[in-house]
Amino acid sequence: MHYLLTGTAGFIGFHLARRLLEEGHRVTGFDGMTPYYNLRLKEARHAALAQFPAFRPVIGMLEDQRVLESTLEQGVPDVIIHLAAQAGVRYSLENPKAYLDSNLVGSWNVLELAKNAGVSHLMLASTSSVYGANDKIPFGESDKADEPLTFYAASKKAMELMAHSYSHLYRLPTTAFRFFTVYGPWGRPDMALFKFVKAMLEDEEIEIYGEGLMSRDFTYIDDLVSGIIALSRIAPNESNRVTAAGVCDTLSHQAPFRVVNIGGGQPVGLMDFVKTIEKVLGKPARRKMLPMQQGDVPRTYASPDLLMALTGRKPEIGLEEGVSAFIDWYVDHRAALQL
Repeated sequence: MHYLLTGTAGFIGFHLARRLLEEGHRVTGFDGMTPYYNLRLKEARHAALAQFPAFRPVIGMLEDQRVLESTLEQGVPDVIIHLAAQAGVRYSLENPKAYLDSNLVGSWNVLELAKNAGVSHLMLASTSSVYGANDKIPFGESDKADEPLTFYAASKKAMELMAHSYSHLYRLPTTAFRFFTVYGPWGRPDMALFKFVKAMLEDEEIEIYGEGLMSRDFTYIDDLVSGIIALSRIAPNESNRVTAAGVCDTLSHQAPFRVVNIGGGQPVGLMDFVKTIEKVLGKPARRKMLPMQQGDVPRTYASPDLLMALTGRKPEIGLEEGVSAFIDWYVDHRAALQL
């Protein structure tokens, strides 16, 4: 199949593109190469993908509709997977316009592209942040998600709503998948695991927010990629509406549109996360305890029931295995990429 992926120089987009290429698919990768973090890391990801003859990169910003439309010059893709976004919860407090431009205007351009191309399935990367500080746990896809705590979360929820309208108006099969604290090799430098490992190897303090009382439903990157690919084969329609007892399907009654969590439903306390890193590295962390930052949520906790009902699987790679894989990658690449 031919996949169009946005964000292939990003953490998740790189891993997804590589898996699809390894499986023999053709991938057109669109990325803006923005300097939000270390460009060497982004360039190295694209260089690794360029080793596959079936990979075609297109460099441009989502806001530039003309450049985005150029991705169709070598054929209409079967599936579009929209991963590119301005990421980062805390950065949205400093530069909200970046989220408006990329996550709203850019995502609308992707909707227009998918509509005009008539693709068989559009997939959109959303986030657990849309649940805000929801008191009900685990977070189910049909739970209340209209009290975002950051503009990042608001932009992602708005993207979901825009996509539902396009799905209804143009009968565009669309899946929005919400992921939960993704980590692993080639990860983002602004994420906790990357920051903690870097600081510990350099004998610096690690900053632990929320006095260490927060918890996260960590998802290893390989599990997330497997979930995305499995869902890509299940374009929403009435024939695959889930009717299993105890599972609430989010398939819209107005459109071929569905929202699905990709998370394992096994939240880990922040201090247990730190202890796991200490165990794998074989050295203690110097801890600096700090209050919760503005926009942070106390916990994330996915219900994987709908994902299980649709695909027969959920994320299962354990934290110690995933942390070990990240540390091995980091040690091997820190010098070359100046991490």
